[in-house]
Amino acid sequence: MQKVAQFEKVSFEQFQKDWLDTFYDDIETCKRDNLIDEITKIYEKIKLPKRATKGSAGYDFYSPLTFSLAPGETIKLPTGIRVRIEEGWVLNCYPRSGLGFKYRLQLNNTVGIIDSDYYASDNEGHIFCKMTNDSNEAKTVTIEEGMGFMQGIFTAYGITFDDDAEAIRNGGLGSTTKSKETTSHENHWILCDVEH
Repeated sequence: MQKVAQFEKVSFEQFQKDWLDTFYDDIETCKRDNLIDEITKIYEKIKLPKRATKGSAGYDFYSPLTFSLAPGETIKLPTGIRVRIEEGWVLNCYPRSGLGFKYRLQLNNTVGIIDSDYYASDNEGHIFCKMTNDSNEAKTVTIEEGMGFMQGIFTAYGITFDDDAEAIRNGGLGSTTKSKETTSHENHWILCDVEH
């Protein structure tokens, strides 16, 4: 089996910044109320993605917190994970099969694309996941801390003979349509609902 990637945690500083920005409106109040200790505990418990069995293609991503989604509800989740991928490979992210089957849990663009050059972005290549409970059976889904909720599969890709792409990525959402010089600060996250 060919080895093409390595999962890592983002730095605590990057995780803290993204967690506060995602879940809290007033970052200064959060800092004053000493939520940093809580975020530190969450960060320390983050597990790197792993395959469940020898024959599994997907690497399970584990939730850093417990949450529930009623039908129609959405969450954007900073995973605390980044991945170094060899050129010529991509990480495709999907919901865990059982969660999709039982609850219609969906990634908001159905498949997340994590490109190899995302690792060097100014947000350390922090992978986010945005997902929605699309149940049409009135089922609420609960994901426990440490439970697998998403799976990532590495696949090789090719390019055309006349390909001349030279731009350098620096950012996440929408960043493949911008060069390093024109990427806006607002596009510094990659979500699992990335649109290229």
